[in-house]
Amino acid sequence: MTTLFITGASAGIGLATASRFLDAGSTVVNLSRRQCPLSDVHSIQLDLSSSTLEQELQPSLSALNLARGKLTLVHNASRLLNDSATATSDETLMDVVQVNVLAVNTLNRLLLPHMQTGSSVIFVGSTLSEKAVPNSFSYVTTKHAQVGMMRALCQDLAGTGIHTACICPGFTDTEMLREHVPADQMENVAAMSAFNRLITPEEIAEVAFAVANNPVLNGSIIHANLGQIES
Repeated sequence: MTTLFITGASAGIGLATASRFLDAGSTVVNLSRRQCPLSDVHSIQLDLSSSTLEQELQPSLSALNLARGKLTLVHNASRLLNDSATATSDETLMDVVQVNVLAVNTLNRLLLPHMQTGSSVIFVGSTLSEKAVPNSFSYVTTKHAQVGMMRALCQDLAGTGIHTACICPGFTDTEMLREHVPADQMENVAAMSAFNRLITPEEIAEVAFAVANNPVLNGSIIHANLGQIES
């Protein structure tokens, strides 16, 4: 049986992924500020933006009495700001780096020692992991960093039987998207896919489940975007 550790399972892709793994019989642990609404999910409430994340998380992990086993770690939670490469302060950039990069590193360091052969570390990136758009400076920067982290992790885990990959969703119908795209522009955003619709969180959850169970995808960047139309 697999244990899933996932960040940000209170809504969107994280919630759908937690549900998919539960349906498969996995134990699911959510790490986020908000509790996961699924009653069978064990939620550890914490702030991934905290500079003392490791010290705050250690007691909760110790209480779980984790034995070495088959674990899937999904780095799903992310912070997205509307900011510019020409005007973002170091402090603002570091706030996003803390959530999207440093917290990821902390969780890898804490959980990898508990992983046996067949375990996986999955990054939920973005189409912006490999391209850029205006006014998304810190998000683009950190999503590119996640691809680098995944590739480096793949190399450093060689021989362990643990695999890693980065899923890059396209425009997915989540709270984050709706917070950053005006309602009157949502139809235009949907039209940017070859299927003329938004991706559902459940579709990305299905990809995450497949990646967790297919080590042949080790080191892969998986574009889950319905075929974006390039302008």
